[in-house]
Amino acid sequence: MAYSRDSQSGGGYQNNKRKSNIKRPPKRDPIYIEGRAPRPMYVDYKDLDLLSKLTNRHGRIVSRRKTGCHAASQHAVAQAIKRARFMALMPYVGD
Repeated sequence: MAYSRDSQSGGGYQNNKRKSNIKRPPKRDPIYIEGRAPRPMYVDYKDLDLLSKLTNRHGRIVSRRKTGCHAASQHAVAQAIKRARFMALMPYVGD
């Protein structure tokens, strides 16, 4: 029996992309205060609660896509984490 392209039986290539109708609210920037960006954009390197939320359990800085940070606030977060590591307030590597 030969393969038929117009067969609806499911043989061959199928589009496996899921179409989601669920509307997700946009991620909010964790650095913003009451919906507004702080000026100047500065993240305190001594604020370990905030910085620990923005690192994973291995001690790596979490990406913008996952945290919802804007580019300027992600840059400020990275600088603050690097300062905290240098001052021995945060570990370079996790558990």
